[in-house]
Amino acid sequence: MPAKPSRTFNIAVIGAGAIGLDHIKSFKQHPAARVLGLAEVSPERGRDAADEHDILHLVTDYRELLKRDDIDVVSIALPNFLHAPVGLEALKAGKHVMIDKPMATNARDAAKLISEARKRRRRLMVGQNMRFTAEIQTAKQLINQGKLGDIYHAKTSWNRRSGIPRIGSWFTQKQFAGGGCTYDIGVHALDRVLYLVGEFEAASVSGQTYSRLGPLGRGDGNWGRGEIDPNATFDVDDLAVALIKLKSGRTVFLETSWAAHLPDHDLVSSQILGTDAGLMLNPLRLIRPSRQGYVTEELKTSTPLVTENRMVHFIDVLLGKVEPFVKMEESLAVQKILDAIYKSAETGREVRLR
Repeated sequence: MPAKPSRTFNIAVIGAGAIGLDHIKSFKQHPAARVLGLAEVSPERGRDAADEHDILHLVTDYRELLKRDDIDVVSIALPNFLHAPVGLEALKAGKHVMIDKPMATNARDAAKLISEARKRRRRLMVGQNMRFTAEIQTAKQLINQGKLGDIYHAKTSWNRRSGIPRIGSWFTQKQFAGGGCTYDIGVHALDRVLYLVGEFEAASVSGQTYSRLGPLGRGDGNWGRGEIDPNATFDVDDLAVALIKLKSGRTVFLETSWAAHLPDHDLVSSQILGTDAGLMLNPLRLIRPSRQGYVTEELKTSTPLVTENRMVHFIDVLLGKVEPFVKMEESLAVQKILDAIYKSAETGREVRLR
């Protein structure tokens, strides 16, 4: 029988959409986590989630939960534009905060979150769930073992042929989402490759964004549970590319799309090139030279560095068992690159970061 946890953390989840339900289910996997409160502006959506998961306190105004002394953790599952302001309120209320990507809609607000977390001595983490997969963690172990030699270039992508998160939802409106596919899935591709390379600070970024199929009503998908506004303007990107020069001189090429005429419906891939070998995923393969030419080795995943459940990991962090797998400073660096992609696309010029 597993040992009883030394303490229990009471959690308030803010938002009962698709990602909010994932937060609830994920936290429930840890014996020291108790989802005590739920805030949801839709009474029906909130009641369905609260009843299904036996959540005691259901409110429509999240501030009621922030006032509760028995809430230790706030988990934010809201549209992007609310990540930073709600996170800041939660930190000021003395709560630990978990936010799913993106950290904010600009680096200035992301930096405010970090400053407040340090001031209040509270934990703040962005749930970059792709980092937690066994495949990514196995790839990281291979890189740490020096199998690739000196890494100098990487390509990373998440491309969907037809996967816009429901045209007319908050995802496709800039005022709520801040950005399109770059914020939604491109951030995953970017974060995982920077983690693997082991470098997050960029020197310069050249980017281009497109909004070509979404405005025509093409490429619609079915993700999410939020309301649809049939009259809303599709004013975010549905495809983006970027060349990122890191401070070390390494380069990263990023490509992401919600909608594009591609052969694969949903393709997640990364390639990392070193002086001794190359690493590709998905699936995970090591490409190395041999006397016969080149050998492609199919790799099996090894023992993960941490649990694959980001919420379980966050509770382990609060218990003092592990250090955060996603550091605040890394998420801020990712946000700066996202900002630079959009600025470069807007100005048509390379953006240099300090």
